[in-house]
Amino acid sequence: MHRIARAPWELLKRAFGWIVLFELRNKVLLAPSALRLRRLETAETRRLAAAAGPVPNALVATVIATHRRPDALRAAVGSALAQTVRDQVVIVVDDGAGLPELPDDPRLFVVSLARNTGVAGVVRNVGIRLTRSRYVAFLDDDNLWEPDHLERALAVLESPSGPDGVYTALRRLLPDGTEHDILSVPFDRRRAARESFLDTNAFVARRNGALHFSRLRRTPDVLPREDWELVYRYSRGHRVRHVPHPTVRYLVNPESFYTTWSG
Repeated sequence: MHRIARAPWELLKRAFGWIVLFELRNKVLLAPSALRLRRLETAETRRLAAAAGPVPNALVATVIATHRRPDALRAAVGSALAQTVRDQVVIVVDDGAGLPELPDDPRLFVVSLARNTGVAGVVRNVGIRLTRSRYVAFLDDDNLWEPDHLERALAVLESPSGPDGVYTALRRLLPDGTEHDILSVPFDRRRAARESFLDTNAFVARRNGALHFSRLRRTPDVLPREDWELVYRYSRGHRVRHVPHPTVRYLVNPESFYTTWSG
C-alpha cells in the first residue's frame, strides 16, 4: 500500500526532478514572508542609495554578503580586490551586524542594512540593485577567489557568441585547510533538477532582470538553497556555461547550512 501511495510522487520526481518539486513547495508555503522581505529589500535599497550615493560603475560588480565574520570578511575582500581584472567594484552588504575596518580602496563600496534579515538572498539582492555594472559576481564572506577568477569568467562571457552566465569549478576545503575535493560539473539543466552542483561563489553573470535571488526565508531544513534556485531559474532564458578550472576556494563549514551537496 505504501508503495502504491508513493507512486505518483516517484513519477513526478522522474518527470521534473525532486529539487524542482521541493522548490515549488517552498514557493507555495513561504510566499507570504517573501512578499514582506521584497518590500524590505526595496526600502533598504532606496535608503542606502540615497545615503551612500551611487555605486561607481565598472565592468563587473562583486557582491559580498556578510554577517559577523570580520576576519573571514577581510580575507574575502582581499581576494576580490586582488583580481587580475581591475575594472571592478566590490560591494560589501552587511546584514545588520556592523562592519570591521576594511581596506581603503576606491573600488570598495560598503553598506549595512538597518536590521538583520537572516536571508542571504535579500542581502545579495540589495548589492545587485545598487549597481549598474554589466556583470555581477558573488562571493560569500567565508570563501576566497583565486586571482584569475574574474579573468577566466569574463574571457568566456565576452567571447563572440558567449553565454550570459558562467560558473567555475570549486576547490572545496575542510576547516583544517586540507582539500576535500574539486566540484566541477558541466552545466546540464536536466541534471540540475536532480543534483545540487551549482554555487553562486563561482557564478558570474550578465546583469539583467532575471539576476536576483529568491527572497524565501530558507531555514536549515529548507531545500534547495538559493544558490541553486538562482542559477537554475537564470538558465531558463539565458545560456549558462561551466568553466572547468577551480578558481574558488570554498570552505566546507560545519557551522553553515549552505554546504550540503548531492553532486
